[in-house]
Amino acid sequence: MRISLLKKVSKGFLATVIGSILIVSIISNFMIDKRFNQYLSQEHNKKIKKLRSLVEDLYNDDLQLSSDDLEQISRYSIMEEFYIEIRNSENQIIFTSGKSNLAHKKMMNSMMGRRHEDKLGEYIEEVLPLIRDNQKFGYMTIGYFGSFNLSKEDLGFKDTLNKSFIISVTAALIFGLIISYILSKQITNPLIKLTKVSNEMRKGDLNIRSEVKSNTIEIQELSNSINYLAETLQNQELLRRRLTSDMAHELRTPLATLQTHIEALIDGIWEPTSERLESCYEEVLRLTKLVTSLKDIDKLEQSNLYLNKEELNLTLEIKKIVETMKPLYKKKNIRLNFNEDNNIIALIDKDKLKQIMYNLLSNSLKYSNENSSVEVIVNKDEKDITIIVKDEGIGISKDDLPHVFERFYRGDKSRSKKTGGTGIGLTIVKTLVEVHKGKIEIESEPKKGTVVTIKIPINKKEL
Repeated sequence: MRISLLKKVSKGFLATVIGSILIVSIISNFMIDKRFNQYLSQEHNKKIKKLRSLVEDLYNDDLQLSSDDLEQISRYSIMEEFYIEIRNSENQIIFTSGKSNLAHKKMMNSMMGRRHEDKLGEYIEEVLPLIRDNQKFGYMTIGYFGSFNLSKEDLGFKDTLNKSFIISVTAALIFGLIISYILSKQITNPLIKLTKVSNEMRKGDLNIRSEVKSNTIEIQELSNSINYLAETLQNQELLRRRLTSDMAHELRTPLATLQTHIEALIDGIWEPTSERLESCYEEVLRLTKLVTSLKDIDKLEQSNLYLNKEELNLTLEIKKIVETMKPLYKKKNIRLNFNEDNNIIALIDKDKLKQIMYNLLSNSLKYSNENSSVEVIVNKDEKDITIIVKDEGIGISKDDLPHVFERFYRGDKSRSKKTGGTGIGLTIVKTLVEVHKGKIEIESEPKKGTVVTIKIPINKKEL
């Protein structure tokens, strides 16, 4: 059966408090009671020993007791609530205190309740020899209730002690119940609010945010995580809508062109010349390229399974790619420079390295102005190999910069053929870099240029 967290926490805390109190109470009561009984036993034995010594000393040299001596023994019997009987060596009774004081004691304790009568204990008699000069001259019988002949004060003290334990346990339980309720509310109230926020998010309200503020680290972190999740889902929803719109935009243009051309050919407005058929063919190729790019992205997301790493002279490989791209840059009157750190050896997939560099250099070529320069820098430190592509092009706005790695995203909202591309080049680059356990970062300012930095960790074990 499921129960609320409030009840569960309260019950758990209360059970812990009750268990702790019971354990402490039982152990404390046992130890105190044991120690008090030891004390009572010692005091009782001292009284018996003192009484025996008193009676032996009261006997005169003729082994007789005077009336004053008997009166003194009687007073001691009343004071200590003992029954005392003295016999001579012939077993004749020469003194008895009578049991009236003991009967009175039992009656008084009975009036105080059944509990005290039970604690009083059974009636006990001890027979002790009277000795002088190592010879027995008589016997003394001492009678009392219970093992320790508890007095009214002794019984009152034990009763007060037990009451104090009961009161302490009750007070501790009430205090524990209050504290458990307060602590449980402090934990469950924020969680209830967070649950409501989560349910609203599940219903589709991604604008909602948690306003829970707690001094409990875990609850505050959970609140922050839910807010981050809501923000992320909201961004993903916007990206999904934009992706759908972008894909529709990418597909609509070539399809509209094909439809117009084919209708013109069917209606006889155009003659099927080679130039017009070639125009249709280019649009088909554009569609094919788009679909292939989509398939490539799906493959790239699993490409860690197909990495073909080999030991390469990274400097030499990138230099070859740069030399291959230089004629294209020269046509646009852009300088392409390579700043190399000689003989950087790395374990890397050669084909994917080419794909990364061609995409980055193609972007720099597209978005750089004439008479500007593009610089490629390769170096390494103890941990990473760093590849930097730096241009002086049109740059990327602050609004566009966070989205440049998203599929089909292009800062050029018009999607003109002048810049070309499908908006997935940087998506492919990021995927390939991450497959190599690397990171890619972009810094850019409009009209000042863009810097792309790739860091790929050096795996010394593999080298």
